[in-house]
Amino acid sequence: VQLQASGGGLVQARGLLRLSCAASGRTLSTRYMAWFRQAPGKERVFVAGINWSGGHTYYLDSVKGRFTISRDKAKNTGYLQMSSLRPEDTAVYYCAADPSVILSSVRSQDAYGYWGQGTLVTVSS
Repeated sequence: VQLQASGGGLVQARGLLRLSCAASGRTLSTRYMAWFRQAPGKERVFVAGINWSGGHTYYLDSVKGRFTISRDKAKNTGYLQMSSLRPEDTAVYYCAADPSVILSSVRSQDAYGYWGQGTLVTVSS
């Protein structure tokens, strides 16, 4: 399966964007889908995750209340709705999925075998 991330762009502070992560090749079989981000010169970090079947969600503390992760199983697509964006949210955002992820590993990038190519989000002040 291949993941295609899209929706990034340039936005002003306090603006909003919606990222999409579409799976192609075959029906996505995953326990969790997650979004990670990597800012310039920094390590990739977990942003948000969602249990694909039950819909439970998990967030990085700094994005709680501003970002919402969701999924449309029929469309094999996950989303990250971002609002009240801040300059420190500037990063390349990656989506990830894997059928073997367990709850204790949902925030670990090493748990995911399928990755999108990344989409750049730039927030200007």
